[in-house]
Amino acid sequence: MNSVARKICFVTGSRADFGLLVWPMRAIRETRGLTLQLIATGMHLAPEFGYTFNAIRDEGFEADERVETLLASDTGAGIAKSVGLGVIGFADAFTRLQPDLVVVLGDRFEMFAAAQAAMFMRLPMAHLFGGDVTEGAVDESIRHAISKMAHLHFTSNQSSTQRLIQLGEDPARIHTIGSVGIDAIKHLALMDRDAIGRAIGMPLGERNALVTFHPITVEAGRSVTELEELFAALSTLDPAFRLVFTLANADAEGRALNARIEAFAAGRPNTLAVASLGQLRYLSLMSHVDMVIGNSSSGVLEAPSFGVPTLDIGDRQKGRARAASVFHAAPERGAIAAAMAKALQRGRQNTVNPYGDGESSRRFADIVGAISDFRPLLKKGFHDIPAGGAHA
Repeated sequence: MNSVARKICFVTGSRADFGLLVWPMRAIRETRGLTLQLIATGMHLAPEFGYTFNAIRDEGFEADERVETLLASDTGAGIAKSVGLGVIGFADAFTRLQPDLVVVLGDRFEMFAAAQAAMFMRLPMAHLFGGDVTEGAVDESIRHAISKMAHLHFTSNQSSTQRLIQLGEDPARIHTIGSVGIDAIKHLALMDRDAIGRAIGMPLGERNALVTFHPITVEAGRSVTELEELFAALSTLDPAFRLVFTLANADAEGRALNARIEAFAAGRPNTLAVASLGQLRYLSLMSHVDMVIGNSSSGVLEAPSFGVPTLDIGDRQKGRARAASVFHAAPERGAIAAAMAKALQRGRQNTVNPYGDGESSRRFADIVGAISDFRPLLKKGFHDIPAGGAHA
């Protein structure tokens, strides 16, 4: 093994990806021969999205670099310009840090910017959650594009591994480890009902729901309409039902959604809107609610491990593998209300989660730690699938 510690540089841009990266970063930090680096970007640095940079420190990490990307814009053009700013910022950060391996997760535009900079600077790159499918978001295209720029792949399930092979990625470089988000559920000491009620500023009631609704980025104008349909359906619930909204991401139309969510919450005594709960409060709350509602990946990936039913609305998560506890509804008030009733009727019960067993981070760190030199990974060919569909 190389006697010089190899620098593993993670990029985090939001509360969502940071919550998933906490445990892989801890595993890397605990692995002999590896040194952790961290770049914070995107929503972490924006007060309107909760300035979640503080959450990084709360988890015991320090950011080696900060890369500002966000513009005060709610349009596709604004997001495109943010990507350009990100490429410039990441080029500077990578020049200073000189990482041996860059680690990006998922599909957001901040990760896209980091991946482009790393590619042009000939930095080996590992990608978490490549091969997943989310047909209702532009994230789908971003995720596949990052996969083609990356040199190592860590997938959440076998179907995603197969899709990467279809994209021409070498099976020897693809590792099916499960979702790292399950690791937090397995290892965190979660808060009880009273503690989480005090932490969020609203005691939990007899019935509770966690709601997150992100923009529908593949089609302009749909997001607000679909959110209004959700509001109409939620208004049919018993008024004593307590709702906790976490605000939308900094995608196109995200600010418009957040303004409406905050107005909806302000008019209801048993409803709360929070910019960011942080990993501990978010998962603790998820462990106590009667259902998770919206279009966030957490309802599909993490919620089944608690046995809590999820109501997934619209197409944003379309294509993902789903547990039996995940219900789907078209973004129309009648369909949403009917699906909520089914989810509540099912209630909480043990559920098989297709995304792993909570040991994904250790698998990730072991695989990375076993590679003595990442530079040969830069030579990357296209893996052709032989006629007939079989692969080596």
